Amino acid sequence: QVQLVESGGGLVQAGDSLRLSCAASGRTSSGYSMGWFRQGPGKEREFLAAISWSGSNTGYADSVKGRFISSRDNARNTVYLQMNSLKPEDTAVYYCAASARTYYIGSRTELYDYWGQGTQVTVSS
Repeated sequence: QVQLVESGGGLVQAGDSLRLSCAASGRTSSGYSMGWFRQGPGKEREFLAAISWSGSNTGYADSVKGRFISSRDNARNTVYLQMNSLKPEDTAVYYCAASARTYYIGSRTELYDYWGQGTQVTVSS
């Protein structure tokens, strides 16, 4: 079992930056790739980014490519999502997820085994 806890969300203005963190605990000795998703009001869950266990491979949705950057610190069992140039349409609950498929950096939610509870990000105009 792996437990994931997101943090770093909040209320910001358009154009601001935020860095989300996702702390993992439990069976973190196994290599997990990590993904970031979000779900806005009345919307389906949307893939944003993913990073492989080693951190050498990343994948991004077109909607955030160039604005969001995913990184990880395996020594701290923590994954980060740096979000820049935030827009009101980025308002959503943001989730991190872990996949036992060490090199998976895709968007398929069914391939992620563990999910955090989410952190709210609100971007005002």
